[in-house]
Amino acid sequence: MDVLKTLLRGMRPVPALLILLAVILTAALGVWQYQRAQMRLTRQAQIEHAERAPVLALGARAYTLSDVANRRVRVTGRFLQNRVVYLDNRPRNELPGFYVVMALQITPDQVVLVNRGWLPRDLRDRTSIMPYATPAGDITIEGLAQPDPSRAFELGKGGSAPGLVIRQNLDVADYARETALPLQPFVIMQTNDTGDHLLRDWPAPASGADRNYGYMAQWAAMSLILALLGLRLAYRRGRRLTTVPDNFKRA
Repeated sequence: MDVLKTLLRGMRPVPALLILLAVILTAALGVWQYQRAQMRLTRQAQIEHAERAPVLALGARAYTLSDVANRRVRVTGRFLQNRVVYLDNRPRNELPGFYVVMALQITPDQVVLVNRGWLPRDLRDRTSIMPYATPAGDITIEGLAQPDPSRAFELGKGGSAPGLVIRQNLDVADYARETALPLQPFVIMQTNDTGDHLLRDWPAPASGADRNYGYMAQWAAMSLILALLGLRLAYRRGRRLTTVPDNFKRA
């Protein structure tokens, strides 16, 4: 009880209010990060559920991204070898390389982009594409439907300009406008072997929830530190105010 009285005596309205607001704000930010982590985990669970669903055989019709997102799909068509983009700066086991993204024609009115896999880069000449096999005629492709073939950090858009064979990133809608191809609004990350010697051990997508939990812990720690600091300052001031009257009495 004496401790509580000392704390109350040592509190000054304005500093106490400011510290209280700071504690509430940092605590709220911690709760927000927790909610973000839960949203990411929920989305990750939905992705994993979609990946476990039966393989979806794509027919000769237009699909939306929501129809197929994160689903395992199967489609038959022929590769358009003159519609290929090599995505640069895609290392594998610390080796530089490309992702080979090629258009697959399903029907005259339906084309889909396929990320066929990883190809090592020529260490002497980055613009030299090492040989790989492309099946002739109709071929059946299986893989995961994704919104883009792969996304790498990029400053500006110069490295992904239209017309470049080697690019940093590739946007499906932009490439459809560039080439006038009737592209489906997604990319198939190929998983089946078609004898092309490309590597396809795609990295499992991370939820990113760990990062949010880390931020949550930081905000929670900051909120606790501010609260303890405010209580300590108030208690010390209360002790000083209590000591002064006692000294007067003894005098």
